[in-house]
Amino acid sequence: MTTPAPSVPLTYTHTSDERTMAALAHSSAILNFFTGFGGPIAALVLWLTQKDKSPWVAFHALQSLIFQTAVMLIAVLVVGVVWVAGFIISFATIGFGALVAVPFMILVFFGGFIIVGAAVFYCLYGAYQVYQDKDFRYLWVADWLQRNSTPH
Repeated sequence: MTTPAPSVPLTYTHTSDERTMAALAHSSAILNFFTGFGGPIAALVLWLTQKDKSPWVAFHALQSLIFQTAVMLIAVLVVGVVWVAGFIISFATIGFGALVAVPFMILVFFGGFIIVGAAVFYCLYGAYQVYQDKDFRYLWVADWLQRNSTPH
């Protein structure tokens, strides 16, 4: 009786250029601190230039593009909604409402920076992983991409 061979985990072997391009796609999130929106643009450029050359790089660039865009939209929406509500409260209750609303608005504004900062660290972790030739998948984004990119 023959015993089956033990399952061996898949190993990835991508070229140095592919690893560098994928890492650049993830680390492009750093640009968001300096430009506010440069990270998704850089990821988009990498996806457009690499999609026909390397499906692996294209997947990582597209993951990064979607993740960064989603984080930016969430941060802008949260901060925007709180600021609009804060202005309404402060003008409607002239006095006490402003004393409560304005500090809360400032706190949420800085909370937006914390959200973006945490996302950048997550992206940098992804850059490190792909540069080490390991698979990296953003939570929810990678599964959504794979579900929507495979032909039915």
